[in-house]
Amino acid sequence: MSVGRRTSPFPGESRGPAARKTDWAPAFAGERMRVEGFRSFVGVPHENGFTLIEMLVALAIFSLAALALLRLGGATATNSARLNDQAIAMMVARNLAVEALTDPQPPAFGTSAGETANAGRRWRWTRNVGRSPEARIQQIEIAVEPEAGGPGRARLTIFRRGPA
Repeated sequence: MSVGRRTSPFPGESRGPAARKTDWAPAFAGERMRVEGFRSFVGVPHENGFTLIEMLVALAIFSLAALALLRLGGATATNSARLNDQAIAMMVARNLAVEALTDPQPPAFGTSAGETANAGRRWRWTRNVGRSPEARIQQIEIAVEPEAGGPGRARLTIFRRGPA
């Protein structure tokens, strides 16, 4: 054995195992593949990048996802405004309910209507006072809607001890 030169355990190979791994290719691959390794198929040139079809499919998928996110954002903004209007209408209805409950005299039976201002807007309300199934209890139904119309309506039903 000579110094500096490695011998291979495989017969007929003198360059060592590292050289054997890089030169290996299947018998059907031909000389071109044996030299380049497994970078491409036989007869098909190696290409870098994406094809036009792949780019169009990726662009279509991305655009569908972007449109879905835009629609979701718009729906969220619309629902947020609607819920804000509805919450203010419910506050107006509760204010009217507190007035009806804290008044020393129970409200008269029948329907009454009016307008009030809250949160910088005008609101129309309707109060319907009737008897509940229990004769000594009044049922008061309050409905509130914006004076300008649109979303933001609320309904509230409360019970109060009636007139003696």
